[in-house]
Amino acid sequence: MPTSRYFAPRPDSTKGVRFDWHNVAGFRRGNTMVSSLCGVFPLLLLLLPPLASGSPLHPTLIHDAAHDPLDPLLAYMEAEGSLNSVDVEGGSHEMLPVPYTQQEKEKVEKFHPSRLNYTALRLELDEELDRMHKRAGRFLGENRLPKFLSSLGKFLDFELIVKEIETSIMSSMSCNACKAGVGLLQHYVQNGKTKDDIVRAASKLCMSFKIETPRVCFGIIRLMADEVVYVVQNLVMSPDEICGFVIGDICGTPYNPYHDWRVAFPPVPKPPISIPEAPPEGMPTLKVLHLSDTHFDPEYREGSNADCDEPLCCRATSGPVRSPDKRAGFWGDYRKCDTPQRTIDSMLENIAYLHPDIDYIIWTGDLPPHDIWNQTRENNLSILKSTVRQLLDYFPYTPIFPALGNHEAAPVNSFPPPFVVGDYGVSWLYDELDQQWQHWLPQDSSHSVRKGAFYSVLVRPGFRIISLNMNYCNNKNWWLLVNSTDPAQELQWFIYELQGAEDRGEKVHVLGHIPPGHHDCLKVWSHNYYTIINRYESTITAQFFGHTHFDEFELFYDEFLRHRVTNIAYIGPSVTAYYKLNPGYRIYTIEGDYVGSRKMVLDHETWVMNLDEANREGIPRWYQLYSAKRAYGMRNLLPKEWDQLILKMTLDDNLFKKYLRFYWKNSVAQEDCDPECKKRMLCDLKSGRSNDRKNTCAEINKQMEIQERSDWTNWIFSGLTITYDWITNIFNGHWQHGGFWADLWCKDEALNIYLQHFCNIVLTVESSVYIFRRKNFYQMFSN
Repeated sequence: MPTSRYFAPRPDSTKGVRFDWHNVAGFRRGNTMVSSLCGVFPLLLLLLPPLASGSPLHPTLIHDAAHDPLDPLLAYMEAEGSLNSVDVEGGSHEMLPVPYTQQEKEKVEKFHPSRLNYTALRLELDEELDRMHKRAGRFLGENRLPKFLSSLGKFLDFELIVKEIETSIMSSMSCNACKAGVGLLQHYVQNGKTKDDIVRAASKLCMSFKIETPRVCFGIIRLMADEVVYVVQNLVMSPDEICGFVIGDICGTPYNPYHDWRVAFPPVPKPPISIPEAPPEGMPTLKVLHLSDTHFDPEYREGSNADCDEPLCCRATSGPVRSPDKRAGFWGDYRKCDTPQRTIDSMLENIAYLHPDIDYIIWTGDLPPHDIWNQTRENNLSILKSTVRQLLDYFPYTPIFPALGNHEAAPVNSFPPPFVVGDYGVSWLYDELDQQWQHWLPQDSSHSVRKGAFYSVLVRPGFRIISLNMNYCNNKNWWLLVNSTDPAQELQWFIYELQGAEDRGEKVHVLGHIPPGHHDCLKVWSHNYYTIINRYESTITAQFFGHTHFDEFELFYDEFLRHRVTNIAYIGPSVTAYYKLNPGYRIYTIEGDYVGSRKMVLDHETWVMNLDEANREGIPRWYQLYSAKRAYGMRNLLPKEWDQLILKMTLDDNLFKKYLRFYWKNSVAQEDCDPECKKRMLCDLKSGRSNDRKNTCAEINKQMEIQERSDWTNWIFSGLTITYDWITNIFNGHWQHGGFWADLWCKDEALNIYLQHFCNIVLTVESSVYIFRRKNFYQMFSN
């Protein structure tokens, strides 16, 4: 994992606390680097060439959330003197600090998005494109940029920006790039430029800045141009509003009433809160398989280049293999490669053999590979159909409950609301989903699946599963810019289903793809979802998601009593190794059918294949990596036990390292995790609500600060103790003559000159002590 993952103020001798702008992030890694390429399409349609400084700029005003004690719109702002405040109508609004170095100030003055002359930029770029157009046949090889953009390149770290987009870990650099790029894109559209004009300009800049290879630049830009230009033409939002909406709090959150909505609850009081109790022992149980993020690649080829310069490798088209260690493995690869057919077959065969007693399967989406620059609707539907056939072959009599991933669409992340019809609509996907899912779902689910790819199913008496389309919270779904207000009325429908379940005394499990606390989940949608979970905490007893590819979880807390944990979302591991991971799946044991069963999760196991071993030995071995109860010593899996586990990991580095190993699915390619990374990861576990880290991370920050102070105190105390023991030993007769330690340490003649000097000092001290003892100074020291 990248080490700079969490906002870290650094001390300053004159200002108390200062932002470290070069270490601002605070969001977990997204599911893939590829999906985020089009998630910030402005970085490909003139957001690819960020036209702003990478230094912090004056942010837009932050919405005054004083009337909503739960609205965390002031995240990433320090309250101890480092903020600027300006008076506007209705009260005082705080802003992020201004740049504090001369270099940053110069960058701001030159490249602030609000000061850019978009007309001049467009004319300069158009002139260059016209010149290139006259020199036909040299477009791909031409890397010359207009003068302004060439000078701008010296100020920008495009590699860092792409990294931030890949991992969904944004800083002010990406925010400024977004604002400037959106401004230029809007300028192009408003001045009547055609889609082809925009595609040419964006492709040129993408290749000139070497953000991606020419075919990736052309492919993703041309694939998404129609929809993005359509969305921009129908928007009445400023660049500040768009980027705050897409990137989140790190980019500022200007108040926009069109994106500040609340779901309505029925006038039914919430049932009294009861203290959660552990499920009884020895009762019937159910066994549930969780599959997620298979990312099947039909073009995977053993021995091909696994270390290419594109978002997806291990294909015949991935370029030449530069050395033997760059060859793709037989069963998969830890690098940017997806899953071969044989690996999925091996997994399903082993599951069918090792777990013949599975009661049902939850399947949380993301089926196609990550080659999003050349995907088509036909190819994605083909993979959907083949995956369904494969599951039916291995589990012909096992109920399966699916959820839709963000990669099933083409272009990826494109899920327009139902009011968007025709060529831009998504009925091509939802209609086919309905046909395929009818293998397992009842006929009465067809209407909601075709409307929005969500459904509610009574699995057995007293137990219901609700599957949500989490793409309506996906901040990389550009259609939400047009109207984010509860797309397809999904959340209002969700409330209706939950109220009915509560009235009937049913327990509910919720399925989805993108976890609601992930930074990829739109803030306003996530916060409404969080409120729903807390209102129906006695009805919803578990949630299951995928998307991140890691083995993790998220907790939900009471919105007013933030110390009281109310619910948990389990985030299942991916089947794909993309990237640096072992393939895996999860098995849950839940309460079975008996009077009073709440369908709580009793335990879960993660099973993995050691990809490195499989490629070396030629035989895949699927094994149980861990059981949650055994590995963590948990009494049960109630939410409060998971909350206690987080606290223990805060104080116990060894326990956290165990969690980290499981998080990476025991991969030999696991990345290091420094203290800032640890803080970010623990914060992720407490963040069931996106863009709320100021609140969800407060306790983690406090505990880790206490731990850090404790570590220093223990170190100093240990040093003093050792010193005391050393002096005491001197005068208690352990040294019978001078030179004891010098003889022990320094008798090796091969020591270098610096150690020889040190040994001479030790010898001098020991000799002096010996003399002092002989002169009866012992009594003076001992007193």
